[in-house]
Amino acid sequence: MKLNQVTLPVRNMKVVVAFYQTLGFELIVDTPHYARFYCADGEATFSLALEDKLFNNGVTLYFEVEMLDETVLQLKQKGIQFIQDPVDQPYLWREAVLCDPSGNKLKLYWAGENRVNPPWRVTAAKGK
Repeated sequence: MKLNQVTLPVRNMKVVVAFYQTLGFELIVDTPHYARFYCADGEATFSLALEDKLFNNGVTLYFEVEMLDETVLQLKQKGIQFIQDPVDQPYLWREAVLCDPSGNKLKLYWAGENRVNPPWRVTAAKGK
């Protein structure tokens, strides 16, 4: 299977759409209740759905960025606020943390080879 997209709930579509455009994502669907973005690096998409009820989705969306520290600095210069600046994690990823205007948690990270091949990767048993 190939993951198609993840949809995040939002409170104010215009404000959140502008936020993701500032991060550099390409808006490909724009309606008052739904928006969809294209991630040019990797060709994935994600979407936003207007939610009029209170929500706390508990999801963290990860975006891989090779030049993480430079990207975080550039985004800060555009007014994006981070909860955590880039930090090396014990699981061998470097991560920065922020939230979109609706409170959805995002992590910008770089893991290199450790993204899919960490030292503790599980190997499939032979014959199965």
